[in-house]
Amino acid sequence: MKPDMLVPGIHRVYARIGDRDLFEGIWPIPHGVLLNSYVVQGSAKTAFIDLVKDWEGAVGSVKEQMASLGLSFKDIDYLVLNHMEPDHTGSLAQLCEENPQMQILCTKKAVPLVKAFYGIEKNVRAVASKESVDLGGKTLVFEETPNIHWPETMMTYVPEDKVLFSCDAFGSYGQYAHCFDDELTQEEWDLLIPETERYYANIVSSFSQFVQRGIQKLAGVEIKMIAPSHGVVWRKDPAKVIDLYLKLARYMNGPAEKEITFVYSSMYGNTAALVPIIKQALEEEHLTVRLHEVPKDHASFVLSSAWRSSGLVIGMPTYEYRMFPPMYHILDVLERSHVNNRKVMRFGSYGWSGGAQKQFDPFVEALKWDCLGVIEYQGAPTEEDKRKAVAVAKALAKSVKEWSDS
Repeated sequence: MKPDMLVPGIHRVYARIGDRDLFEGIWPIPHGVLLNSYVVQGSAKTAFIDLVKDWEGAVGSVKEQMASLGLSFKDIDYLVLNHMEPDHTGSLAQLCEENPQMQILCTKKAVPLVKAFYGIEKNVRAVASKESVDLGGKTLVFEETPNIHWPETMMTYVPEDKVLFSCDAFGSYGQYAHCFDDELTQEEWDLLIPETERYYANIVSSFSQFVQRGIQKLAGVEIKMIAPSHGVVWRKDPAKVIDLYLKLARYMNGPAEKEITFVYSSMYGNTAALVPIIKQALEEEHLTVRLHEVPKDHASFVLSSAWRSSGLVIGMPTYEYRMFPPMYHILDVLERSHVNNRKVMRFGSYGWSGGAQKQFDPFVEALKWDCLGVIEYQGAPTEEDKRKAVAVAKALAKSVKEWSDS
């Protein structure tokens, strides 16, 4: 791999990560992910922005690309840590051994994390919003953006070139053969937007209010290029990804898209028996229905669908007096991610006793869901249960459409 020049004196050095592991130990990455770092060379000093961890040979890949620029880690004067998560800091101890004189720049809240994660205290300097470092012809200006998505996060801006290094913000899952948005093929665009949305839902969604605040802080900054630590570099239309993030952030409290996420579990087919009936009733109302069966479908994809949907259909049986465990996990993920203010319905079968509803009700309350109806039945659904399910589904569809149009 070769480094990519953003502008003269600024290069991306990166690694391609495959689909073997889970991102953050949780989220599947069937199309892999990119780890992006950046080298900023001034006439007097050189800075390295955000590291990689030694994941599938990432450190070696970055070193090879730096060597092609005539650089090694020993040539770095400043290491900027926009975010302390280990996929961006995992090789820090190794780098400090190779270059013990290098200054580490991070926010005040990141300083104790550098020590806690890596036992490093020497040459660690806290920087604050609007503080800057002169590299000689290129300046690094820092802006604290807390909780996008950890409390210590910041972004770094080079005003001479109007390049914003945003770390996890404006990032995406997926590998892309091309570095820049204006180079992408249609096939890459077809991957990028859904994988940006899924990345947001999985990684950033619970911090959506801070995303809106952070973007507001950057409103007065002229940005010609956004260089995140995952995904592509946005140079033709950086506003496109900013607008996408703003839209996704606003989904937290709804309304979102005029869509229904339909997620269900079934033990012996009695709960599943209502699935095609409810789905047909919703589709007759000209709504997009995103169907997921758990645990076959991973929570990552359910969350991504639910985040963009104004309505939810939840189907699960009672299991030993409680909610079916795989569905409880899904609802826990939705609550952690603050999938608030949705229009919902629930259905499900039980055997000798009910009980799932008792665990479902606290989620409805915590997430401020508007539950339009529950169809719960012993054994297989009767014709009356089917009629009730269709009626509730029609009411849900009407409510979603009216809300989304408001």
